[in-house]
Amino acid sequence: MGEFELIERYFKRPERHAARIALGIGDDCALLQPAPGTQLAISCDMLVEGRHFVSTLDPFKLGHKALAVNLSDLAACGARPLAFTLALALPRADDAWLAPFSQGLLALADAHDCELIGGDTTQGPLNICITVFGEVPVMAGRSQALLRSGAQAGDDLYVSGNVGDARLALEVFRGTVSVPEAVFTAARVRLETPTPRVALGLALRGVANAAIDVSDGLLGDLGHILQQSGVGATVDADVATSLIAAHAYYTVATGQFDINIAPEQWRRWALSGGDDYELLFTAPVARREAVAAAAAASLTPVTRIGQIEAERGLRLMDAQGQPVPNRYASFDHFA
Repeated sequence: MGEFELIERYFKRPERHAARIALGIGDDCALLQPAPGTQLAISCDMLVEGRHFVSTLDPFKLGHKALAVNLSDLAACGARPLAFTLALALPRADDAWLAPFSQGLLALADAHDCELIGGDTTQGPLNICITVFGEVPVMAGRSQALLRSGAQAGDDLYVSGNVGDARLALEVFRGTVSVPEAVFTAARVRLETPTPRVALGLALRGVANAAIDVSDGLLGDLGHILQQSGVGATVDADVATSLIAAHAYYTVATGQFDINIAPEQWRRWALSGGDDYELLFTAPVARREAVAAAAAASLTPVTRIGQIEAERGLRLMDAQGQPVPNRYASFDHFA
């Protein structure tokens, strides 16, 4: 199978949004036509075999995740998905791999009305690079994009969904821990097929002051908001820890998990595990009802885990209000 036959067979489809996609796959460039009064939001992520995923991962799930991590960036910006490109390096053109990979990729694209408009294929070690394009409205000359730089002292700090699940699943795969099958199954779904919180991101426009998606770890990604906003924060470490998928095994009264894993390990996974692809955002206290409405409208649970403060730095507290040492380093490719 040649390169162009590969593209034609697995990735080229009839264009469905003539008003938005002026030209898609088949030329040297694609042509986008954003709606009047909008800005383009653009993000790019790469997934490398052996670094971001193992070779045994179901290609359907890999196709889903490759696009999901990019859609998560659009969600954090409050952008509506528009289109994406795919650059794919493959050791060989294998129908048994390409068919489910493209199915997983395009199923998620269809779910978010996001059109594949071009890219590149080449032979080499398995590497997937996607660039996504989204739309953000501009009102009265001001972009409605959610940015990392907008957090204000006094804001509540929220996170969507669950955190720590993906790291829990990774540790089970590594053989470092053992958990009940039901817990592993739930955590594995979060690792292999994360849910991009696009609907929540859209609902938070005009409500949240700042946002970021949790890819490298909750505290590490929070640090980007604090740095770019010039503020600090206090985080309730115990509330964050209770958001792991195994929360059904968590006993609030004792602060212990009824699984034979040290509480400190659970806390580490929740605060710095990474690969969660949830939204971490700030909003004024006066908008708590609006945050709740956004969560309900998007069918996405959110939890208040702390507060933004004028004093720089990040402080962790436990359920009793006692300081918790911050020794939770998030993922860094080159650390």
